[in-house]
Amino acid sequence: MTRSMTSRLPMLALTVVMLILAGSVQAGAVAERGQQIDRLHSLLVLHRGEPVTELVREGPGLEQPANIKSVSKTVLSVLAGMAIERGLIAGPDTPLIELLGERFPDNATPGAELITFGHALAMQIGLESTSGRNYGRFVQSNDWVGHVLTRPMVDQPGGRMIYSTGATHLAAAALVEISGRDLASLAREWLGTPLNVRIPDWLTDPQGVHFGGNDMLLSPRALARIGELYRLGGKLNGSQIISAEWIERSWAANGHSPWTGDDYGFGWFISEIRGLDAYYGRGFGGQALFVVPAAELTVAITSNPNPPSAGGWQFRQLRELVALAIDQYAQP
Repeated sequence: MTRSMTSRLPMLALTVVMLILAGSVQAGAVAERGQQIDRLHSLLVLHRGEPVTELVREGPGLEQPANIKSVSKTVLSVLAGMAIERGLIAGPDTPLIELLGERFPDNATPGAELITFGHALAMQIGLESTSGRNYGRFVQSNDWVGHVLTRPMVDQPGGRMIYSTGATHLAAAALVEISGRDLASLAREWLGTPLNVRIPDWLTDPQGVHFGGNDMLLSPRALARIGELYRLGGKLNGSQIISAEWIERSWAANGHSPWTGDDYGFGWFISEIRGLDAYYGRGFGGQALFVVPAAELTVAITSNPNPPSAGGWQFRQLRELVALAIDQYAQP
């Protein structure tokens, strides 16, 4: 052994220790790139259901719940499909006014009575957005459902996609009204138990309805289990937990997002990565769940959920991670 090699041994040992402490159990381009992304907390890549990259830089890790922000909309879509399959809701075309009952305000904006359950899931309610600069007024109001349904009509129900967290909260309120149960207990029974994942309590509106489009708490492993459920056509461990038909419908374009440049289904953005169909949920600050069926990949990512967010620039880096995962694990 040369003297120069000997002098490098402590540094090499330190590097190995740092990687172990950081939680990286997979070398290669994906883990290396993940180490370089500012604000990234954790990265979990599954190929054919097996973990091939596990990286933890900060945050609660892979096992403990993290705030998934607007990836909550993706999870809500799963619960919506389960409600339809259980016969609680006839289908996406069911008018919200029927589902919300007395929760539908008397002073709702004219035309709001035409909004359906599917419009809410697809963020095509036609009403002014409650996200962005309008978000503060929405969450500080004393009736979130009433606030959404009395916003000005800026399109028409079923028209263009208008990103609005209030839209998906309407779907959550509809699930609560039609089932007579709180959303957290539904999520635990319908999703948590069959997937063997923990779903902690999360933020509620003034009427006690759990936030239908934000602030759910799930671990990266739990999030990846949901991704795998969809990748495998709704079946895990031999049980059909949600129908393949609902997955197909959720992954079919309803509208187009000018914000991301991708289409949007029910709770999922629809895109292509490395020429392959890819479906994803995304949340403020860099939370993400990607499913690339043809590559047999599921990728769960958590990041610092606190402002400020790098926005589109950061998310392009997360897409690059998925592209690298396709290159590293799925290409022949």
